[in-house]
Amino acid sequence: MFLKCLVFAGCFFLLGSCVCIHAAEPGFLKGHLKIVLSREVELADQTQSQELPNYADFPLIVLSRDTKKEVTRFVADSKGDYRIELSPGDYVLDVHGRKPGKLRAKPEPFTVASNQTVQVDMTIDTGVR
Repeated sequence: MFLKCLVFAGCFFLLGSCVCIHAAEPGFLKGHLKIVLSREVELADQTQSQELPNYADFPLIVLSRDTKKEVTRFVADSKGDYRIELSPGDYVLDVHGRKPGKLRAKPEPFTVASNQTVQVDMTIDTGVR
């Protein structure tokens, strides 16, 4: 009898351990970061060198929409493109360390669905004059 109970318990444990819990598959956020370097117009006889934005100077953050807690932080590649994996849910894309009057950027709300890619582009105006 004891042996039958032990075998039954072993089978029950074995079957129970085979049950897999499947979490929702992640989705993706992709987009392009555009940095506008606002400058005053200079005289026509002066030569201007075209400044290329350094995307590392403008890290982006993903915030949870309901609690406004930081979920992740990332930097766009050398062309301004980004693609990151996120769990399904509602989020807000913003610029890390944005201070009023310094950088102008509109926080962008978005929703990630399982196995889907959502496109959210971000434009930052540096406000440099």
